[in-house]
Amino acid sequence: MEEGRRVNTSSRTTSSLRLADATVAYGQRPVLDGFDFTVPSGRFTAVVGPNGCGKSTMLKSLARTLRPRAGAALLDDKPLGRWRSRAVAQRIALLPQDPAVPEGITVKGLVARGRHPYHSPWRQWLPGDDEAVSKALSATGVADLAEQGVEGLSGGQRQRVWIAMILAQDTEYVLLDEPTSFLDVGHQVDVLHLCQDMRAQGRTVLAVLHDLNQAARYADQLVVMDGGRVVAAGQPTDVLTEELVAEVFGLAAEIAADPQSGTPMVVPVHRR
Repeated sequence: MEEGRRVNTSSRTTSSLRLADATVAYGQRPVLDGFDFTVPSGRFTAVVGPNGCGKSTMLKSLARTLRPRAGAALLDDKPLGRWRSRAVAQRIALLPQDPAVPEGITVKGLVARGRHPYHSPWRQWLPGDDEAVSKALSATGVADLAEQGVEGLSGGQRQRVWIAMILAQDTEYVLLDEPTSFLDVGHQVDVLHLCQDMRAQGRTVLAVLHDLNQAARYADQLVVMDGGRVVAAGQPTDVLTEELVAEVFGLAAEIAADPQSGTPMVVPVHRR
């Protein structure tokens, strides 16, 4: 493969990312135990569930940030541990909940780090890198902040810069852990539109979201987790029911049709 060129997987029907009988633990406490999950290829999938149910653990395991104690994370049926780190970074991008900002780095410098997986010791910048960084800055609305230091930005601005870095990385799989955190509602919707755009470009997007209505409206698929397992998965209209919301989230609610999209909308029952 030529340096700097992302593998074109659009015609590869065998491409897959999954956890197979995976047990993932922090210390002695398993969070996922015998867990099986295949990321829906070519879809924008939202993962929802109560705090502590294993959503973030699943994403980290799929990105090789956490390694299963038993079972395996598999990319194209090959254990992630057998892939070279640079090859994984060219295929899978992960935005964790609270990434650490390198000291003194500018917005443009951080976004440019998304291109590092395509570089080598003898080629540190490649044709097309400038365009990829510029497009990512514009798409996330931070182009005017390009020369500013990331440490001085607000939480919402900083989140958009991290998302720009993920866009610049240009991977087949995009894993986002609460990407709308710290954002006002307008920018939340912008990020969800970006997720839809990435899916339309042929990427596979898996995002942990907390807002059930946003997840149902913008994602193609919903995955509902509870207690370290998947309790429901499928299209939002099939998954999001009053019974599920009560059982998983402990919320009495009615499911209505979103007046704009027709997708299911959770309306909490009025407190009496």
